[in-house]
Amino acid sequence: MKKIVIFLCLSLIGFKAPFAQTFTHADTLRGSNGPGRDWWNATKYSLYVKFNLEDSTISGYNVISFKVLKPHSIMQIDLQEPMILDSIANELKYENGTVQNILYDTDLKRDGNAYFINFTNNMFKKGAINNITVYYHGKPRTAKRPPWDGGLIWARDKGGNPWITIACQGLGASVWYPCKDYQGDEPDSAEMHIIAPSDLVAVSNGRMRSKVNNGDGTTTTAWSVVNPINNYDLIPYLGKYVHFGEIYHGEKGPLTMDYWVLDSDLVKAKSQFKDATRMMKAFEYWFGPYPFYEDGYKLVEAPHLGMEHQSAVAYGNHFMNGYLGRDVSGTGVGLNWDFIIVHESGHEWFGNNITSKDIADMWIHEGFASYSEALFTEYYYGKKAATGYVAGIRKNIKNDKPIIGPYGVNKEGTGDMYSKADNMIHLIRQIINNDEKFRQILRGLNKAFYHQTVTSKQIENYISQNSGIDFSKVFDQYLRTTKIPTLEYKINNGILSYKWTNVVPGFRIPLRIYNGKGELQFIYPAEKMKQIKLGISELKIDENFYIYTNQIN
Repeated sequence: MKKIVIFLCLSLIGFKAPFAQTFTHADTLRGSNGPGRDWWNATKYSLYVKFNLEDSTISGYNVISFKVLKPHSIMQIDLQEPMILDSIANELKYENGTVQNILYDTDLKRDGNAYFINFTNNMFKKGAINNITVYYHGKPRTAKRPPWDGGLIWARDKGGNPWITIACQGLGASVWYPCKDYQGDEPDSAEMHIIAPSDLVAVSNGRMRSKVNNGDGTTTTAWSVVNPINNYDLIPYLGKYVHFGEIYHGEKGPLTMDYWVLDSDLVKAKSQFKDATRMMKAFEYWFGPYPFYEDGYKLVEAPHLGMEHQSAVAYGNHFMNGYLGRDVSGTGVGLNWDFIIVHESGHEWFGNNITSKDIADMWIHEGFASYSEALFTEYYYGKKAATGYVAGIRKNIKNDKPIIGPYGVNKEGTGDMYSKADNMIHLIRQIINNDEKFRQILRGLNKAFYHQTVTSKQIENYISQNSGIDFSKVFDQYLRTTKIPTLEYKINNGILSYKWTNVVPGFRIPLRIYNGKGELQFIYPAEKMKQIKLGISELKIDENFYIYTNQIN
């Protein structure tokens, strides 16, 4: 949930940014599916990591299983400085059943935050599944202001006990473990084996598989997920945790909902976390079944505000309603529920189930998760309250840069991916003008792109095709420019003259306004002036539409 991280970017339809931004070779290595990545597909990560509290270092290895998509010999493995990759072992299996481990410790070449290994003696066969074991150690970057400025979080709880986790969205999982740090390729499953002091509880994604006392003051706790997972979602939590939970009977049957909080916060959590089942009921209605029944749902108390870690959502809202006790919409309605539980859990559908291949398209995550706040509000408090909430968050829109960022260089677009994309989705709903059809589109997205990585264009095309309305110009307008459609108008003797200005060529959307009887009706502006007799002396726009107006003489 990286809030309002703004990057300069170029529009895809001719908008020229006021400042040029250059990108480096390192940016391309990090953000693109380059030749060291495009020949293999990660199928599983089995991560073994030891947390050394005395010097804030970690060490371990990652067993990376992968499928060969095409013959190649050079592999890119990402691990950010100052972490060090020690060696890579490749397990070779022969037709006679024998296994040989080959250690590649001299063929490693470092290029900034990426390592390249040359498997010249082992040309992988197309379609084969292979394993490599990547050994590493180091003192990873420490988060300065998590979750926005990410890294390892070596915190202390109120009792002075160690409280450790990680927040690395955008920054990348390679800040703390070796992986293919490309959002377009998720491992199909993952294991986390956490080695830590025995007096701490280790929690991670999915379900606990084992807990072994090592006899040296440490315990190894194993967790696993059986569904595809974003690299940045795979996260450990260490602390003085206690557990409580419940079973939610949802659309796919019984769902385990588990809560891990500091022992000192148990009473508060049992009261505040009632919003979790309320969230699940509302979002299964709007979005379809929770996407990870096999791995369960968890809320885990964290020493930062929150993050959408799949099946182990980080919670740090201090057991308050709203966003740290305030309503981001300014309407008051947001104080009826816990912002972090709702927003971060909304990402289980949009962000974790449906994931953008490139973080330039992060509006898919943040726009829909932001809109999930309004849908939760509507489910429990009514449509009027939800409309006010959506209109209220417009004050957070900056319109300084396009929402979609530059592709292939690991750069997000503007922070408007939250409130502006939210308002765009709400506007599309008004144009569809059929709430049940809109709900089925939301559910259909989560079914059609179940456990997939996608592009913005795929989401855009799905909405247009399944609504029967071409929204391409709407997406271009709101995602790829900073222009807000402006209705230029004048009124003479009850006759409204009107047209769209400040729009991309070919922009056409209907607009609801109030007529002379105080009733809502659609008008159909174009780029040329039109007229309609409405018997009005002033123009009043339906607040559901995020547009500007300009009255002329």
